[in-house]
Parts: sequence; structure tokens; C-alpha cells
Amino acid sequence: MAQPFLLAFPGPARDRLVAAVLRGEKTAASSLLAEWEQDGRPLPAAGERRTVVDSDGRAAGVVELVAVEVIRLGDADHALAVAEGEGFAGVEQWRAAHERFWAGEVIPALRDGRAGPLTDETPIVVERFRLVAAAR
Repeated sequence: MAQPFLLAFPGPARDRLVAAVLRGEKTAASSLLAEWEQDGRPLPAAGERRTVVDSDGRAAGVVELVAVEVIRLGDADHALAVAEGEGFAGVEQWRAAHERFWAGEVIPALRDGRAGPLTDETPIVVERFRLVAAAR
């Protein structure tokens, strides 16, 4: 099995995001670079395949990464907001939702205040992908 591709945390948010991937609506995901650094994980590379995992830990599908880049939070654009497949009307709505999630769920779990506070300069990892197989 390919490495897991985990979206959000287990629960309704993950299930909603996995469903969007399986419908082909979600073709990008973003995370804080600090998450990768804390875990000591290397960033993924284009061409890698990952298993999309649902809240029950089951394989829901496989995606292939088509691009991975680190950008400034302030450089997120409308195309990213749309590719995230969550129905954001624009980058402002995308940013507000992501800042709420990162500040409320992710940053408190990071050691040493590694990522906060969020600013235009905060580095984020953007993974763009395509669905290659659905398990359901």
C-alpha cells in the first residue's frame, strides 16, 4: 500500500474532504510546513502515489501527486482555493477557514510554538494531486 494521504483529522471534516477527492472536486491540499518539520518528514515529491484514508482508517482511493511546493501563506491564490474543493468563493474565504483550522487544531499540537502566529510569511506546503483509483 502507498503511504497514507491524511486529510484533516478523523471525523466529519476528513470524511467530507475524502468524499470531495473521490468526486474529483478536491485536487489540492495545504498544510503548515511546521507540521512536516516537527515530524522530521521529508516533503513528498511529484509522481508519488498516496493512499487516501478515511476516518475509519480504510483506504478510500489512491492519488498521484502532480506538484508539491512551499509557498508563503500570503501567496495563496484563487486557483488554490478552488482546487481545495471545499466550495470556497475566493482566497479570502479559503484563508479564513484554514487559519481557523490551523490556529485551533494544528498549532496547539505543535511543540515549541513552532508555527504561530500565522502571517503572510508563514510557509505552507501545497500538494496538488489527481485521483488515480477509488476503492469504493
